[in-house]
Amino acid sequence: MKKIRNFLLAKSVGLYINLLSYVSPKKASQLAYKFFSEPRTGKLFSDQMPDVLKNAKTEIVSLHEHQFPVYIWEGNDTYVLLVHGWESNASRWENFLPYLKESGCTIIALDGPAHGLSSGREFNVPRYAEFVNAVVEKYNPQFLVGHSMGGVTSLYYQHLYQNTAIEKLVLLGAPSDLQTLVLNYAKLLSLNLKAINMIENHFLEHFKIRLEEFSGKIFGSKIKIKGLIAHDIDDDVVSFEEAKKIVSSWKEAVFIETKGLGHSMHDDILYQKICSFLFEKDNYKDKKRAS
Repeated sequence: MKKIRNFLLAKSVGLYINLLSYVSPKKASQLAYKFFSEPRTGKLFSDQMPDVLKNAKTEIVSLHEHQFPVYIWEGNDTYVLLVHGWESNASRWENFLPYLKESGCTIIALDGPAHGLSSGREFNVPRYAEFVNAVVEKYNPQFLVGHSMGGVTSLYYQHLYQNTAIEKLVLLGAPSDLQTLVLNYAKLLSLNLKAINMIENHFLEHFKIRLEEFSGKIFGSKIKIKGLIAHDIDDDVVSFEEAKKIVSSWKEAVFIETKGLGHSMHDDILYQKICSFLFEKDNYKDKKRAS
């Protein structure tokens, strides 16, 4: 019943935007981008924090008009930064933390724009990358691990800033192409071509981004550090083909294909492989590249 209700709501919103695109294009553009960029879930309340975040040291970082929390599990001088995805928050790493802690490293995680305890209502990758950059400048992590939109944000960050202090980058269930995300969104709402063009123009006008140029395949080709990309063939949120696009151009990346994990990518064996890759434990052998 919930799926039917959400389906009907999406189609109703799409129909309204399509009609507005003819009578009030500016309002249609704003509304189309609003639904694309505003997460419905993932926010936290300070009086209802998950225990995993309560047990972390918390610092607030200010950036322009935004404020966002950074959670710290203190350890040695090796720092790992965790970057969550869409409609999530820093607590999504709870299952991964014990494996990282075994290395003795210091773990840091942030809440992205409009997620967790961060300010704002709008989420986009360029802004998220600015958040990541502020954290990197403050804490100097050697490793980045990103899930879903946090993965493509980490990839975009390293492509944009070319930070030589970052040694390794891990992407879990990450999308590649912004154009694919927009087209999937348009399909969900049954948006017409006029409305789709309005979203494209919004990115060009506000972020100087052409959708076809915002691609993990392009980003990966510019990155020189080592990477690990893991993606599940049963992922029904981000297509497995998205991972193959990134791997095809990122020469220093290894690829792990999983099955049965879905989009969440929570798995003990996978976490062990990630830690082996980051901290060079044992002999990391899973170096299968996508063809």
